[in-house]
Amino acid sequence: MSTAAIPGAPLPVRTPGSRARGRHRRPERPEVPIGAPALVLAVPAEAGPAAVALVDELVSMIRFEQPGIEVAAGWLRTAPAAEQDPTDSEPAPDLREPGADEQGAAAPTTRPTATVEELISWALAAGRPAPVLVPLLPGPHDYLMDLHALATETGALLTDALGPHPLLAEAVHVRLSEAGLARADRARLFAITTAADGVVLITTGGQAAADAAGITGVLLAARLAVPVVSAALDVPGSVADAVDHLRATGSQRPALAPLVIGPEADEQLLLAAAAETGCESAAVLGAYPTIGQLVASAYLAALPVPAVEEAPVEEAPDDQAAAGE
Repeated sequence: MSTAAIPGAPLPVRTPGSRARGRHRRPERPEVPIGAPALVLAVPAEAGPAAVALVDELVSMIRFEQPGIEVAAGWLRTAPAAEQDPTDSEPAPDLREPGADEQGAAAPTTRPTATVEELISWALAAGRPAPVLVPLLPGPHDYLMDLHALATETGALLTDALGPHPLLAEAVHVRLSEAGLARADRARLFAITTAADGVVLITTGGQAAADAAGITGVLLAARLAVPVVSAALDVPGSVADAVDHLRATGSQRPALAPLVIGPEADEQLLLAAAAETGCESAAVLGAYPTIGQLVASAYLAALPVPAVEEAPVEEAPDDQAAAGE
């Protein structure tokens, strides 16, 4: 299946596509039922240029991972008026241009943005099911309370946050290795003199998020074979205390590893944490491929299970019933 856009339509529309042939084709993806609700990727941030670029890449990954999904990004707030195109009469979701699939790729466009609430309103006004909201968050966050209230009010389905999950531990591991702070994998036994001997897994969302990140931290510690502790970026002193704890227990070169996708965190806080502690830091997770996989999986798991009609039981004729006796 593939996605396309219809002029004036608020959400992408699914159109039939051809299946790959041959013995070595990819395994068939789970089928998205006809008439299934759209996926709205709920982004806990304003639609600034950097965040929009990152989310656009994630949306493309989700479409590749599960082409049958109708997906659009919904924002906490749209961009300030000064950043919006004056020719736009109203905000609209991130859509492909008509005919993009026939051309083989989506044509680049300047796309306006929409809030989560606007996307839900458009779906309901068009007589479509309320969409499934998937928060772009690795764990607990205050934004989830707003989404819960919105889902209750509109009838939209809301999934849990994306973590904790082993795929998040993989993503953090890769970002650490890209920064030269960890081996790419434990099977490679060459020494890295710059490798960290302790990791502070930092997240946003208060102490609840830090506690939940501890589960991903255990998975990360198993991959790195070094101690990992979690801390909340938005709790004053939390990151510094975690670094002090690692140093007190023998770590000579602790490093910071953001368990942060990107839009939900203040970049200045990340820079300040590294400067305050004197630790090197890996990059945020960003548009790492497994993030798209987790979003698609959360959406598919939230879809209502279609009812299966039971075949009527045929009664045996009277003469057969008598013979059976």
